[in-house]
Amino acid sequence: MQVDRATIHAIVGENGAGKSTLMKILYGLHQPDSGTIAINGVLTQFKSPSEAIAAGIGMVHQHFMLADNLTVLENIILGYEPTKYGVLSLGDARKRVKELATSIGVDLDLDLPISELGVGQRQRVEILKVLFRGAEILVLDEPTAVLVPQEVVELFVNLRKLVANGTTILFISHKLDEVLSISDQITVIRQGSTVASVSPNRWIV
Repeated sequence: MQVDRATIHAIVGENGAGKSTLMKILYGLHQPDSGTIAINGVLTQFKSPSEAIAAGIGMVHQHFMLADNLTVLENIILGYEPTKYGVLSLGDARKRVKELATSIGVDLDLDLPISELGVGQRQRVEILKVLFRGAEILVLDEPTAVLVPQEVVELFVNLRKLVANGTTILFISHKLDEVLSISDQITVIRQGSTVASVSPNRWIV
């Protein structure tokens, strides 16, 4: 399977086909039994998520990993707090997060506790969190599973802006109508193997 830079590449297949396992391997959560991974032509293998993050890969899980008692800003920068002269610089962090949010069309109150946000807003926080860590490749695991239709529309607007900014997106889904509307390329996985990779306009329903 080959994924082009700055595109939305959908990974589809039935439950148990191996979609999520493949993405967990890419993110360093699982180790592969065989095969290779190359990023920008360089063979690599991640032994942990921290190694994947350092290489510019970010993953937004189907079940969000946010701290309800912290604010939007605090969640986004958690573990990656910027410092100036050895002192925490929230001003720099706030500026950077606002720039990221604006660049993809997200409008959030950075001082609100996560507990006051809806599901769609929480998902945007997760996306901003991985972007703040420097992700150039964004893995989305069933991103629309918990969203209402209007939130799906808004998410797709954000994703298209991400791609326009140069981000590569791996979009794991079993919802074919959504995949056909958002993706540049579709790879079908069955029993852990790639069956086909096609563009949406060549997909025959």
